[in-house]
Amino acid sequence: MHIENDIKLGFKDVMIRPKRSTLKSRSQVTLERNFSFLNSKKDWKGIPIMAANMDTVGTFEMALALSEQKLFTAIHKHYTSEQWSEFLDKAPDTIIDHIAISTGTGEADTKKLKTVFKNHPELKFICIDVANGYSEHFVEFLQQTRNSYPDKVIIAGNVVTGEMVEQLILSGADIVKVGIGPGSVCTTRVKTGVGYPQLSAIIECADAAHGLGGQIISDGGCATPGDVAKAFGAGADFVMLGGMFAGHTESGGELITRDDKQYKQFYGMSSATAMDKYVGGVAEYRASEGKTVEVIYKGDVKNTLQDILGGLRSTCTYVGAERLKELTKRTTFIRVAEQENQVYNG
Repeated sequence: MHIENDIKLGFKDVMIRPKRSTLKSRSQVTLERNFSFLNSKKDWKGIPIMAANMDTVGTFEMALALSEQKLFTAIHKHYTSEQWSEFLDKAPDTIIDHIAISTGTGEADTKKLKTVFKNHPELKFICIDVANGYSEHFVEFLQQTRNSYPDKVIIAGNVVTGEMVEQLILSGADIVKVGIGPGSVCTTRVKTGVGYPQLSAIIECADAAHGLGGQIISDGGCATPGDVAKAFGAGADFVMLGGMFAGHTESGGELITRDDKQYKQFYGMSSATAMDKYVGGVAEYRASEGKTVEVIYKGDVKNTLQDILGGLRSTCTYVGAERLKELTKRTTFIRVAEQENQVYNG
């Protein structure tokens, strides 16, 4: 047993200190970024915000809406190869720069991945997604995937420590997904006691990744546009959103009407709801590690996007960052005991 006494921080523990700025308007801020990926040698340009690969978020419909504004979607892994073909046949050619095909590490996942790439070799991104990125099996699967697809951009995760980020990058990942337990419908921290405050995880993992020339995604924990800004300020290259993209027209999940109000179902991919849907229930050797909730229906996602992107541009003007790339260099976090006046929140 070992105890680390260094303080670890989440988004609610800090705010960003304003600095003098020469920017006159939010319209001067550029949110697009350019990346060259280490292992695949591919280049990418866009706004580095991602829809999570959850079946209530990472849908084909969401991908079409987000790609119009050059955002990214990690498509959930439960679409069939036939559904992929139907989607790509109808979607604009530019969609391939803004989507990843997600996969688990089982034999069926490998087979489907091979089929989709055989039918659509133009696809560029793979997201290898498991809850626990610390297993040897996961690292071996990553290495095999890199050998099979040397020119594809590989996203791999999830982990929360610098040494494992380095391991995954050296094993073939271009981008490492960072986050264990911070998601709004994740109960891993409650069920297992395992986790890492997300802001500190970003800071430590970004340092490790950037030292090798790789990138990271902050996955989970953002509840407001301000949290997205804090994630970028902490060093995240991409920020992945689940709950903030749930409940929209383009989101998956059943639309429910009750007492003249509309809701959409949103659940974690380790929840009993997801496991009942895809694997016939929760296996007897494990526990559900996700919640199932109903989110107020929010309408089209473009309205939420304006809120997120507008907030992020405003953050940049407060610290004098003309480009999103500059935000982390311009960020000073201050420790706080409060975030907002909640008099009228009740």
